[in-house]
Amino acid sequence: MDTESTYSGYSYYSGRSRGSHRHGERIRDHHKSRSKDGSRSEKSVTINAPPAEPLLGDSSVLGEEVQDDNWGETTTAVTGTSEHSLSQEDIVRITKDLEDSVGLDCRRYFSLTLAVVLGLLVFLTPLAFLALPHLLWPDKLLVCGTACEGLFISVAFKLLILLLAVWALFFRAPRASLPRVFVFRALLAVLVLLFVVSYWLFYGVRILDSQDENYQGIVQYAVSLVDALLFIHYLAIVLLELRQLQPAFSVCVTRSTDGETRHYNLGQLSIQRAALVIIENYYRDFSVHNPALLTASKSRAAKHLAGLKVYNVDGPENNAATGLAHSQSRAMIAAAARRRDTSHNELYYEEAEHERRVRKRKARLVVAVEEAFTHIKRMQEEEQKKAPGDVMDPREAAQAIFPSMARSLQKYLRTTRQQHCHSMESIQQHLAFCITNNMTPKAFLESYLTPGPTLQYGRERWLARQWTLVSEASVTSGLKEGAIFLLKCIDFSLVVTAKRIPYIQLSEEFIDPKSHKFVLRLQSETSV
Repeated sequence: MDTESTYSGYSYYSGRSRGSHRHGERIRDHHKSRSKDGSRSEKSVTINAPPAEPLLGDSSVLGEEVQDDNWGETTTAVTGTSEHSLSQEDIVRITKDLEDSVGLDCRRYFSLTLAVVLGLLVFLTPLAFLALPHLLWPDKLLVCGTACEGLFISVAFKLLILLLAVWALFFRAPRASLPRVFVFRALLAVLVLLFVVSYWLFYGVRILDSQDENYQGIVQYAVSLVDALLFIHYLAIVLLELRQLQPAFSVCVTRSTDGETRHYNLGQLSIQRAALVIIENYYRDFSVHNPALLTASKSRAAKHLAGLKVYNVDGPENNAATGLAHSQSRAMIAAAARRRDTSHNELYYEEAEHERRVRKRKARLVVAVEEAFTHIKRMQEEEQKKAPGDVMDPREAAQAIFPSMARSLQKYLRTTRQQHCHSMESIQQHLAFCITNNMTPKAFLESYLTPGPTLQYGRERWLARQWTLVSEASVTSGLKEGAIFLLKCIDFSLVVTAKRIPYIQLSEEFIDPKSHKFVLRLQSETSV
């Protein structure tokens, strides 16, 4: 007779704690043996998106959205109790997120402050070189001639050009917050600082101390400083922008959950900047991550394992005496499982049934949308005859025809497991957009029949505030042949493998134009 037994929470978790303690000791011993063999440890750093963006919910919240999406059949009022109730783990997580965001803001504003101070020092130094002699020893200065006045114009225009160039290259909205310092940018900042300090030292020793009377020479000295700063800006363009344009590596990016893969060609980049480029391309090229499609295989495996039952009739104290019986019972169970293994047939018929349901739901959805758009055209023809004040707004028209297609659309989205990606509000907005721009029913349905890239959906559906970069090599080092690193998000990760683009050697083979000519000889016996 089948019976069911219920374990108490204390005995169950206490047993698991003892087992986990023994298992933890084995794991520690295993790790000690691996450390003795010289295995390398992984380094993980974090790439943060701009902190003002919303945080992607965890898998539990996503599961609630999948289960509670009933906008096509009923209208449900959600109370504030279940929506805003927080557990202790939620409070700890929110506190950690706030601390991380505050740290990010401080670091970002600190770097911005340093950049502004260095920029002011660079632009005020030539002006100070020109103004200090007039303030300190104006009576000793020689008269500035025409050539000297022309140098004033040169300094003014060169500073204006340098200001615009620095603004275009450096003062741009940050795309992300990288975990380590950008080496080339820090190198350029140090170079500019040393350069300006050197000019100030020479200016203090040779001009301020001696109170040089040749003002034209002082102006030429300031002009040389501005020229050197322009050359440093050219060097910054080469290092920051031009160096990475030529492709040098081909990276393979694979999503860990569903195996979707893309390939990109990258230039000479560090690992952290390559990760930033990959994340930006991920939002554009990869289809939106849909965890609901992964639960089907898990449920099928769980249902298959549920059909096998294993009983321990002898108890744990007789394990040594009944080892042979246990091995025989395991062999019998394995043989029975192989005989009963028809999971491939179940999978085949399940996929065939799913495809049939999808085609059926799709046909109903297409017909419903076409009828709704036909109704819209009739409404537009009738509204053209009305007064200008009685014309219906596209938003009102979308709300008027949406109920006629809502049920078909909801059933199709549930069948294809996309119901958590599209809310009723987003569908109505898309419908109003299509009506405003006079788009066809096929254009409206394309967003739902074909899963689009990640950026196509609402930001609250996909935007992750934080990515974690896991790499054995230093993230400031450049890409190398065979480099492998991971980009971890909340519920999936991107596995990146880099390979160097091979050196290509082309050779030329000359073809003699005369080799293409031939002679047709006709015989008199032929009929030609």
